[in-house]
Amino acid sequence: MYAYTRPFASDSFGTAEGARSALYQTGVQPEPPWLTSTRAIPGAVDAPFIVAVGPSSLTIIVVIGLVFTLLIARTVRSTVLVESQLDYLAAARLLGEKSLGIMVFEVLPNVVPAILVEFTVRLGYAIFTVATLSFLGFGVQPPTPDWGADIAHNYVTLGAGYWWMTLFPALAIASLVIAINLFTDSIEQVLAS
Repeated sequence: MYAYTRPFASDSFGTAEGARSALYQTGVQPEPPWLTSTRAIPGAVDAPFIVAVGPSSLTIIVVIGLVFTLLIARTVRSTVLVESQLDYLAAARLLGEKSLGIMVFEVLPNVVPAILVEFTVRLGYAIFTVATLSFLGFGVQPPTPDWGADIAHNYVTLGAGYWWMTLFPALAIASLVIAINLFTDSIEQVLAS
């Protein structure tokens, strides 16, 4: 549940911030400093923030959401920068359309495929991140069910020959991520046709 809630909020905020950052610039500018500094923070560094605040469902959603919002903003910004150089936007400006109208009705429909790909990639990363944090003990605490916590709990049984107790939750995580990516591929094919 935690990995599913995160992308909707962070994709919305990341898309809005990335589009705003790219569309309201003049000339060729580098990325904003706050966006550039996020490259130095890998996603696995979430654990100290979660430990500092306490491993709760809300904390995990907020921390992972903030980390991925900045990554999504960077991707959307670069996509919108490419779109903003095309002639149809110059024509829309000459027709007197306002910037918000250009962003919502002209630019965003053309960057939806890139946002969709980014959404599913980050959703997969979020699922793996939540499972990793739970495996390390930084995720949600029992009795809340979590596949990462199941793997951690059953990891000690590998030596006793009970490999399936660890394998099946791991396969469930991998199958979920693969299913989400296949679903997205089919949505992209529908959008392309």
